[in-house]
Amino acid sequence: MAIQASQAMIPFLHARQLEYLVRSHKSSLSSRFGDRPKSAAQLISRRDSNKLACKASVDDSDEDYLIDAPVSAGDGFSFSGGKYSDGPSQSDEWFKQGNMVKAFPVLGSGEKAKDPIFGLTMGSGSQSPADVFRWFCVESGIADNPPVLLIHGFPSQAYSYRKILPILSKDYHAIAFDWIGFGFSDKPQPGYGFNYTLNEYVSSLESLINSLGIDKVSLVVQGYFSPVVVKYASKHQEKLNHLILLNPPLTSKHANLPSSLSIFSNFLLGEIFSQDPLRASDKALTSCGPYKMKEDDAMVYRRPYLSSGSSGFALNAISRAMRKELKNYVEETRTILKDENWKVKTTICWGQRDRWLSYDGVEEFCKDSKLKMVELPMAGHHVQEDSGEELGKLIAEIVGRRVQQ
Repeated sequence: MAIQASQAMIPFLHARQLEYLVRSHKSSLSSRFGDRPKSAAQLISRRDSNKLACKASVDDSDEDYLIDAPVSAGDGFSFSGGKYSDGPSQSDEWFKQGNMVKAFPVLGSGEKAKDPIFGLTMGSGSQSPADVFRWFCVESGIADNPPVLLIHGFPSQAYSYRKILPILSKDYHAIAFDWIGFGFSDKPQPGYGFNYTLNEYVSSLESLINSLGIDKVSLVVQGYFSPVVVKYASKHQEKLNHLILLNPPLTSKHANLPSSLSIFSNFLLGEIFSQDPLRASDKALTSCGPYKMKEDDAMVYRRPYLSSGSSGFALNAISRAMRKELKNYVEETRTILKDENWKVKTTICWGQRDRWLSYDGVEEFCKDSKLKMVELPMAGHHVQEDSGEELGKLIAEIVGRRVQQ
């Protein structure tokens, strides 16, 4: 079901499946909220009480707090001069193209998730499913064709491959998905069935590929999730036709997150900034290269942060995991790719205008490791955004050579 935007008359940050009920003392809060118009997502009532409470819009009689807002709210508002809209958005259209795939079992006690600040029970968007996580996947092409799995980086979404999917669909079965914690996939509160560690992402990728019923596959992965995919590939070389890495962290200089990402791991500031759609999507995606985000595209990337607080909590958790584990994962990636037992055909595609990852040492590493390298002079860190059509044709050519062998 696509989430539809509701018209509102004031800019107000909503989260998914929640009705804000503000109980306030007339003398203290009436002047502030009294003239605000009501909408489907904003219900304000004045009562003789000084208690500020949030009440669940679902049948949870024992809960008085829920962090998510009604599904009819949130998407239409743009923080950078955008709009409210009653009609379908680009985000709605993208959502309609995909399906939910269940993969990777939910671990833990099954206890309801609580927010890390006040310890209050969170809404459905932050809760883990009862059994298996749901992944948002978009497929293009005939299922009998050779499969190509398109894996987005951090922080991004499957939407980043929208220009590549139709190109690959001519000869391949292309599949793009949102990682757990991103886009339209499940975003459980950290500690409640998923902790967002890199090892968990390796295991969950294995589970997803098995759930998709793929025997042999070519993998394309971008940016900081590359080490996760390389580790998976090292354990399943027999399943891979080709591995294509887009601006992966490969040298010791790449072992630390850039400031625009590491800020989300900071104490307190991380919690605040990870709930800001502009910082979490716009700035994170445009500060690393020449990519200039169009408004319709921006609304897709902002959608998770406008519709649920769970997206910010997930971003905060994965940022901390990356900050802690990335150095070891980069070293392990180097070791795997240089190992004489590494048999997977591997190509590095490098956007030369990457502001996050230095090119110094990358070419030398590829030569020493006997990896094929392709340079894209007009692309930045998010190669698929800057040079989508060019990259799509390149992927088709690379994978085609391998499949024909």
